[in-house]
Amino acid sequence: MPSAEATPTSVHEPDPVRPTRDDEVAAAASELIGGPIGRRALLGASWWTPVRVVALVAIGVFAFGLVQKAPCYNGGWFFGASSQYTHACYSDIPHLYQGRGFADGLVPYFDKLPGDMQYLEYPVLTGVFMEVAAWLTPGSGSIQHQEQWYWMVNAGMLMVCAAVIVVCVSRTQARRPWDGLLVALAPAFALTATINWDLLAVALTAAAMLMWSRSRSLAFGVLLGLATAAKLYPVFLLGPLFLLCWRAGKWRDFGKALAGAAVSWLVVNLPVMLFAFDGWSKFYTFSQERGVDFGSFWLIMAQNSTDPLSTDTVNTLATVLVLLCCGGIAALTFTAPRRPRFAQLAFLIVAAFILTNKVYSPQYVLWLVPLAVLARPKWRDFLIWQACEVAYFLGIWMYLAYTTSGDAHKGLPTDGYHWAIGAHLLGTLYLCVVVVRDILMPERDVVRQAGDDDPSGGVLDGAEDVFVLGSAAHPPRHAAHFDGPQVEWGKRESTDSSL
Repeated sequence: MPSAEATPTSVHEPDPVRPTRDDEVAAAASELIGGPIGRRALLGASWWTPVRVVALVAIGVFAFGLVQKAPCYNGGWFFGASSQYTHACYSDIPHLYQGRGFADGLVPYFDKLPGDMQYLEYPVLTGVFMEVAAWLTPGSGSIQHQEQWYWMVNAGMLMVCAAVIVVCVSRTQARRPWDGLLVALAPAFALTATINWDLLAVALTAAAMLMWSRSRSLAFGVLLGLATAAKLYPVFLLGPLFLLCWRAGKWRDFGKALAGAAVSWLVVNLPVMLFAFDGWSKFYTFSQERGVDFGSFWLIMAQNSTDPLSTDTVNTLATVLVLLCCGGIAALTFTAPRRPRFAQLAFLIVAAFILTNKVYSPQYVLWLVPLAVLARPKWRDFLIWQACEVAYFLGIWMYLAYTTSGDAHKGLPTDGYHWAIGAHLLGTLYLCVVVVRDILMPERDVVRQAGDDDPSGGVLDGAEDVFVLGSAAHPPRHAAHFDGPQVEWGKRESTDSSL
């Protein structure tokens, strides 16, 4: 007989979570393609793995988003002030090709621009992305032809970013690859993907989340630092990570993440800081000096007030509000009955920044989509939020059509636009409330219902607590009545009789 050491141990490998089995909306929608996946289906047994299917769907939906911009590509960006708004196909990309000196070969941050905006007002890595696209744009032909090419080149590069995002989301929570379809099919994702260059930062952030889920703390930090060099919001993820590592005592991993983020951010920014400080600092001074703008509740207050608040006052109040939100998230982290999942807190901190900020451009929804999918992968709640974001997407363009159509007043008046802002705010708040409820009642969390603790948490997944406050050490009474898979800090109870 073989020895015990030579006998392979039977280990029960949990099956991937199938949304058509566990999500009623996904199950109903699957009837369009033949119904839910059967229990004998051989998933991953062919080339059509879930991640590849999700990536192809994302590329297809992204292409539909490009088609939606066709009225502007064929004239709306170039003829008539309001046409690009009435067709809801506006994009910053073609306008800034000439407006920020790329058409004239000016070097971002180093060369001054004609007009009121003296330097490029984007972070350095986004500026590099824009410049690379300009190098790939043919310099011959009319300026309209060049701007069309510039948008197409950027669209191709952003499509790569979109594919990276859905692949990373699909792989971050290993047992839930089909959750990537939420990103791939998100209508607001397709509609806003080529308005600006935000997808670069979103892709780097999604890749960072994937690295953290694989317990690669330094790689997470490096990618997050690069993401912050492309857009400011990714740096906020270090806050909840600090709180979670505090609760779990994972200081070494947090230190590696922080060091990686700081070094990679400096590598990108330091050369420009040293040799073109005025150009480098324009993004930060512009963000500080910018007045109340589209999409924020501050705009509703300003447009309904005879004495609106000054920009400095709004900056101060917005900072106070976001700090209060940070305090609330900290209290939630240390007092929750089970340590919150990293994705849940990442979503909450970015949502708090968006809700309290003095401006909400329609493409900012891209920041939240991957985080929302990882935090609350439930089709009903996700689609409710997306419906609100699509309403805002249409509302802002119809409002701009109204303000640029002169006496014709075609579009949405101010009061109607305020309702669109309200839809965006309420939709985001709704998703925040659901995520907070999941944290306070972990048996309602669809990820933990499947038997996981924190699949996006890396070293935090299944870790013991070393610091808690209040009653966090005692599970809530209602948890005892939960009939789903029971989890003790990420260790699923075995259902295999051979163990």
